[in-house]
Amino acid sequence: MTAGSAKVLLVDDRRDNLLALEAILQGLPVQAVAVESGEDALKKLLVDDFAVILLDAQMPEMDGFETANHIKRRERTRHVPILFLTAADRDAQLALRGYAVGAVDYLIKPFDPWVLRAKVGVFVDLWVKNRQLAAQADLVRQRDEQVRQLCAAIDRATARLRDGEVDPAEVADELDTARWGG
Repeated sequence: MTAGSAKVLLVDDRRDNLLALEAILQGLPVQAVAVESGEDALKKLLVDDFAVILLDAQMPEMDGFETANHIKRRERTRHVPILFLTAADRDAQLALRGYAVGAVDYLIKPFDPWVLRAKVGVFVDLWVKNRQLAAQADLVRQRDEQVRQLCAAIDRATARLRDGEVDPAEVADELDTARWGG
């Protein structure tokens, strides 16, 4: 796993469910990070970036809905997709509650592991593409700054030439230095 690889946060109060989720995600280009409570999830989200969160809806103390609510209120994590996983009955109100707190999906156990893998894969691909776009945007900003600096150097050199302060060869050397950063 490389330093920039996508991480998936697994949140479930039952260790056996976390192990099952880790097994389902085996072979995907992700690092699974498992925690057993909403509070632990919130702590992990303070220090790590995640491509997607798989969140158990029903947990003691802080349930998945409350955890999701906290996640979506934080600037740093509000755009991280949340997939709720639950063994609760097929009550449509619970699913609606999940969507209301910002979930992108709500899966009822037992679910098809291949469907979960596919959903996680889509969000990981989006995360990777967003990272690539951010890196490209940084490069464009750097290039824009270089162009701005070169234009300023050209303007200064033109003014000095016009005013007869320097000879053209000296100005050419200065522009080469500005261009190549020497």
